[in-house]
Amino acid sequence: MKTDVTQTQERPVDKAAGLSLNEQAYRGFKLALVTLSYKPGEYLNTAQVMNDLSMGRTPINQAIHRLANEGLLQIIPRKGVMVSPLSIDDALELIEVRLANEILCMKLASQRISPQDIVELEAINQQIESASELRDRNQLMLLDNQFHQLLAKITGNKMLIDILSVLHAQAQRFWASSLSKEGHMQEVIEEHRAIISALAAQDARSAAAAAEVHILSFRNALLRG
Repeated sequence: MKTDVTQTQERPVDKAAGLSLNEQAYRGFKLALVTLSYKPGEYLNTAQVMNDLSMGRTPINQAIHRLANEGLLQIIPRKGVMVSPLSIDDALELIEVRLANEILCMKLASQRISPQDIVELEAINQQIESASELRDRNQLMLLDNQFHQLLAKITGNKMLIDILSVLHAQAQRFWASSLSKEGHMQEVIEEHRAIISALAAQDARSAAAAAEVHILSFRNALLRG
């Protein structure tokens, strides 16, 4: 299966029904950052972002402060707003922190997962495979985020959910650069299946091991450049 993903020039916006304007701006801006539509180290013009996302100044300003708190943007006094740069050292530190928290996630999720959760995880992973075949990078990243958000939600631990949300958004910016590599998405899909299988068996040790394989695979893809 061909899995390299071509990059679109469009600024992606995730406008889910029923969300407030502030939440729409936050999600759309965040998606643009994690898909690298806005480049690391780039200074952003607020008016241009408003135009890109078809949103007003107040929602965009609210989003800027939320995303700065999550480490995706930097507010530089007297200079403006900059997309946080990426470095391999930052990525390796992020991976260390993700390992500890994702393993905890698997241990808790294996105790609390329901049959319906398994069905939902499998459905998302099937959608990821379809998006991979279509080489739809933005959809891939949205679906991957949904997969990991659901895993976190299953734990029932709000603090862990918040931590994992921030870590995963930061990781996705590094991951976006790996999506064009032949065979990478099939590896991700198979790693997701291993996680689902272990959770379905409520096998905490196997689930933790599968999560570790998944994150170390991400690290290896990153280091291969």
